[in-house]
Amino acid sequence: MQKPLVQPLSTVSNPELDELVQFFNETLGFCPNSVLTMQYRPHIAKAFVNLNMAVMQNDGRVTSSLKRLIGYLSSYVAGCNYCQAHTIRAAERYGAEQDKLNNIWEYKTHPSFNDAERAAFDFTIAASSVPNGVTDEIADNLRRHWDDGEIVEMLGVISLFGYLNRWNDSMGTPLENPALQSGKTYLEKKGWSAGKHSY
Repeated sequence: MQKPLVQPLSTVSNPELDELVQFFNETLGFCPNSVLTMQYRPHIAKAFVNLNMAVMQNDGRVTSSLKRLIGYLSSYVAGCNYCQAHTIRAAERYGAEQDKLNNIWEYKTHPSFNDAERAAFDFTIAASSVPNGVTDEIADNLRRHWDDGEIVEMLGVISLFGYLNRWNDSMGTPLENPALQSGKTYLEKKGWSAGKHSY
């Protein structure tokens, strides 16, 4: 794309939304351009931010860093380079171990991942695929390691990024510099680039 489908607004101008956007300042260190584009229709931006906060809330063993790695793998399957950079940055900011950040593609065999994480990531890849690839075998393995509430949390993350992947890839959302740097640090070695998100 030569330019974004719709240019992000330069700032959030809605006081009610501005308070919610503080969530992203903690998560990423900045307000994402995706939210600044949604701000053309503030009710969409507000609904999205509230959903994001609900999905990313910690209720137990599905930690903030695990949720961001699930978001990364989901975005990787969808091919959204914008969301890949955001999720790997957020995983780092939420304390994902360096070994996990550097070896997420080898999660099936790398010793820094445990069987519960492998089951979650297998599920993530299957649930993010089109057509959907969740089988009885994947579901049974997931249930061996996670309870129903935890599975709902994971699928919430996968579904949230299904929305974001379509939004940002179709919009050609410009990638912010901090996310670009995280992409270069962790993802470039596996062929990642800013692609259509760099202008």
